[in-house]
Amino acid sequence: MQPFSYKKAGIADNAVALVAPDAQASYLAGGTSLIDLMKLNVQTPKELVDINSLALTKIEMQGNGVRIGAMARNSHVAYDAMIRKRYPVLSEALLSGASPQLRNMASVGGNLLQRTRCYYFRDTSMPCNKRVPGSGCPAIEGYNRIHAILGGSDRCIATHPSDMAVAMVALDAVVQTRGPNGARSIPLVDFHLVPGNTPERETVLQHGELIVAVDLPASTFAWRSHYLKVRDRASYAFATASVAAALDIQNGIIRSARIALGGVGTKPWRAYEAEKALVNKQPNQATFQAAALAAIRGAKPQKYNAFKVELAKRTIVKALATVGGMA
Repeated sequence: MQPFSYKKAGIADNAVALVAPDAQASYLAGGTSLIDLMKLNVQTPKELVDINSLALTKIEMQGNGVRIGAMARNSHVAYDAMIRKRYPVLSEALLSGASPQLRNMASVGGNLLQRTRCYYFRDTSMPCNKRVPGSGCPAIEGYNRIHAILGGSDRCIATHPSDMAVAMVALDAVVQTRGPNGARSIPLVDFHLVPGNTPERETVLQHGELIVAVDLPASTFAWRSHYLKVRDRASYAFATASVAAALDIQNGIIRSARIALGGVGTKPWRAYEAEKALVNKQPNQATFQAAALAAIRGAKPQKYNAFKVELAKRTIVKALATVGGMA
């Protein structure tokens, strides 16, 4: 690990003032992702500003929705009674990720910013456009079993690893930030970027901008929701494919729907076409299969991950059947 200096911030404005002027400075929250990458020399900040003392841990009603502080731990959010009742998909997504020990440390803000698990990105002896722009993407012609089939480019096909972010995208979450240019509200679906020609840019955050909270709006569908994760082993494994699904069903007809995918996209993937295929239809197998087909339309599998196309479809159908009470 490269040497670095360490400071603690007591309030959000102080944290921003310490990080924003120095391009080599970085925030330290739970550290469950950043410290790993520092040990691998993938990330080498010269200064860490510890934000664990910031008063950003509350989970509270905000209007008709819920505001979650950026420093709320993943385990606290997962077991919060209000979250479990109003947004079960989020609780399930959090509990499907990592291990209990990691969830006790990982923060909501840090979870949104965790980096890809692509082996080429994490191996500094290999080229990687995300780590060193212009150096190449060996994953495209290499071993790409864990990589994305949606949202990739000829520069990068790495998947986004977060389960929590997939559920939050389905819930229309909004990220609240504070930075050197003031406060911003960013819909989570617009927060992460597809790689395009600039895979090194993963979010719309500017340097020094600090996530302070995530807002979950009230909705007619959130309480009837489910997160289904398919992975290589029963626990402590990243998604091969995952689905956050929510339905508002009235008088036997789907009035609104939300579907987001994990493990198959370069960012938490909102499946808008699948949602359109569900609205004003009866909740049955034919409807769910049509939605699954729409969700993966345009997928571009590689040599070793073509299985994800069928896997994603089956996962979507099963998740929707569970939400619709048919599983």
